[in-house]
Amino acid sequence: MSEVNIEAPATPRLKARYKDEIIPALEKEFNISNPMQVPGVEKVVVSMGVGAAARDSKLIEGAVRDLTAITGQKPKITRAKKSVAQFHLREGQAIGAFVTLRGDRMWEFLDRLLTLALPRIRDFRGINGNQFDGNGNYNFGLTEQSMFHEIDPDSIDHRRGMDITVVTSTKNDEEGKALLKHLGFPFKED
Repeated sequence: MSEVNIEAPATPRLKARYKDEIIPALEKEFNISNPMQVPGVEKVVVSMGVGAAARDSKLIEGAVRDLTAITGQKPKITRAKKSVAQFHLREGQAIGAFVTLRGDRMWEFLDRLLTLALPRIRDFRGINGNQFDGNGNYNFGLTEQSMFHEIDPDSIDHRRGMDITVVTSTKNDEEGKALLKHLGFPFKED
């Protein structure tokens, strides 16, 4: 019987940098003695609302396809909880999609977002650093999906924006902002 050599998958680049450089820097910056108290990223939620799907059900399929290509994970479809006549909305109708990323997929997505996607935005001057929720979690929106390399610009049927939420293990915005700055988030300088 021959010996099978199974290698562990490579550690994502941003995760390795977090462990080697960012954890010691945050311990020093906030005078943390217990390594379990160091701020970290718990999950990233990428969501896409498709309000026009109330009139055209094919639009939700495009949003699912784009989110799958961008994140590498099949999104969950969100449905309307109530019927609203003014918006031509029926209860149970698909109105958006979201993906929750954890573990290595989360680190890979953040790395691609920070090094490839954000620099491709036309006239990009940084993201707003005041969009924290009070508990160290950061929310921001992107206006279109074409900045990701996974999306072929010729196959875009409709421009779709997306909201990205980065959930951290911190309890205040100061530590959350410091963590994201160390990770490489390009915040605007006020």
